[in-house]
Amino acid sequence: MISDFNDPELNGKYLGTISSDFIKISDVLKEAAYQIKSRGFSDYPIFPISKEMQPIGKIFLGKAEKNLEWNYFITYVDEFVQRKLISEESLEEFKKSYKDPDEFCCLFVMDGAFTSFVYIPYPEE
Repeated sequence: MISDFNDPELNGKYLGTISSDFIKISDVLKEAAYQIKSRGFSDYPIFPISKEMQPIGKIFLGKAEKNLEWNYFITYVDEFVQRKLISEESLEEFKKSYKDPDEFCCLFVMDGAFTSFVYIPYPEE
């Protein structure tokens, strides 16, 4: 389900809870990514996810109100560059590796010291 270059720690520790959340909210995330692109904000929407509140992006779907394991935030690549989470030098590499947002959801998983970008394919309609 999740792309090959994802961190192995992700597969064991996080994949189940992320997948079970994703099934419930994939349509909402896909529509939000579409809106970010179609309104010209960015071609690179990113959904940071964390079990705690955190400062990257704006809260989009809270775990308590949606009965999810994770809080879902919404932002795009510009904020990652501004916060120096992606360096100017790495930006082109990020853009090349970024998967088609019409087909894949870009999550940024944050759990303590563990952080990783994850691409999950949206379910086929």
